[in-house]
Amino acid sequence: MKKLFISSLIFISGLSFSQIAVGTPTVEPNRWTFGGGLGVGFGSNSYFNLQVAPRAGYRLTNDLEAGLIGSVSWQSSDFYKSTMFGIGPFVNYYFARSFFVSGNLQHYFVNYEDKLYDFKSDQQETALYLGGGYMLQIGDRSFMQIGLMYNVLYKENTSIFSGGLIPSIGFVVGL
Repeated sequence: MKKLFISSLIFISGLSFSQIAVGTPTVEPNRWTFGGGLGVGFGSNSYFNLQVAPRAGYRLTNDLEAGLIGSVSWQSSDFYKSTMFGIGPFVNYYFARSFFVSGNLQHYFVNYEDKLYDFKSDQQETALYLGGGYMLQIGDRSFMQIGLMYNVLYKENTSIFSGGLIPSIGFVVGL
């Protein structure tokens, strides 16, 4: 009787703690992703740069993500100061859970002030960044993205940017 009772108790305990696949609904993980980047720079002539670039995306499939990205940058030196704000859509395609290709269209609004010549300017420019990179998993659904992007709309003599090629480092949670 004792053996039957212990065997029954073990059997019932096993059933109560086991997961039964038939009829159990599967919970889809949240498809929203969040992340961005933060940059700080220092240089000669009291140069200081602070940039914040938040992003929010939605995984359309396990490998395709689309969303909005913003960018705010403050620069200052002995000679000038500027504020730049940009916003636009992005799309990322992930493959092999370690690599990505990316497209990012941003429209920038720039306020520039030259301290030496008392000159002020408000400008706008659109940039289309195409590129890709490597992803390093740093948590369960968190990644650090390291990549290289090129602004295909960059024009050397008319652009507010110093070049078309930019490195990118950011973090994403939710992939």
